[in-house]
Amino acid sequence: MKYKIVIDSCGDLTSELKNDERIESIPLELQVGEYRTWDDESFDQADFLKRVAACSQCPKSSCPSPERYMESYVTNAPDVYVITLSSNLSGSYNSAVLGKNLYHEKHGEKNIHVIDSCSASIGQTQIALKIMELAEEGKGFEEIVKLAESFRDAQDTYFVLDNLETLRKNGRLSNVKAVVASTLSIKPIMGATDEGTIVQLGQSVGMKKALQKMTDMIVKKIMTEIEAPEKARIMISHCNCPERAEHTKQLLEERVKVKEILIVDTAGISSMYANDGGVIVTV
Repeated sequence: MKYKIVIDSCGDLTSELKNDERIESIPLELQVGEYRTWDDESFDQADFLKRVAACSQCPKSSCPSPERYMESYVTNAPDVYVITLSSNLSGSYNSAVLGKNLYHEKHGEKNIHVIDSCSASIGQTQIALKIMELAEEGKGFEEIVKLAESFRDAQDTYFVLDNLETLRKNGRLSNVKAVVASTLSIKPIMGATDEGTIVQLGQSVGMKKALQKMTDMIVKKIMTEIEAPEKARIMISHCNCPERAEHTKQLLEERVKVKEILIVDTAGISSMYANDGGVIVTV
């Protein structure tokens, strides 16, 4: 292999990427009460969501160890790109960097670069796809790192959730000053700051109107901030609500012409935070 991409399991992958030998997903561990499971191919979303709904305790996650990351860097590929969920949401980034240091101490020099996605879920996946495109164009390691980080900086993540309790109880909404109660049927439209923390962008009454308002924001970004919309990729990730994901895709297709719009299911970590019914979009 000319290169390898290492991504923590918060990155929601397409079926093609899951089977791509150039990509390795490093699983985080999930815990609901006394129940523990790995966020890997064995993850059972339906069972997990059922356990979350039935448990009074907030679900938790544990990031991969530095040693686990170091193992993933042992490869014949000369260039290794690592993409973690936001360092403001998890210790995965720090663990990946420590793993890089351990690798250098044990094995010597190698091109390894760890990217803090400042996002999660498909925000990480978008960066992986960009790196693959740049590598296939024949660009070198240093140039790919620079362009991938510029791509990261220009990317935006949006999401609408049915239930914010997991994020709230795990302290991930500390920068959100006013989040209304879901019992009022008011759905906040959330996003990520440049630093990778969560911010409220707006709100609407009911999920349908919230998805519409979110797509309005996305369309505005595409039309005003992206030079060549026809080259842009939109990704949609959903937690157990394919009809909402398809509806969001249709709303976008009616208003913008882009390279492609991909829909994926949330894996374990994204399912934990998005909760049943959540929709995430990145562009």
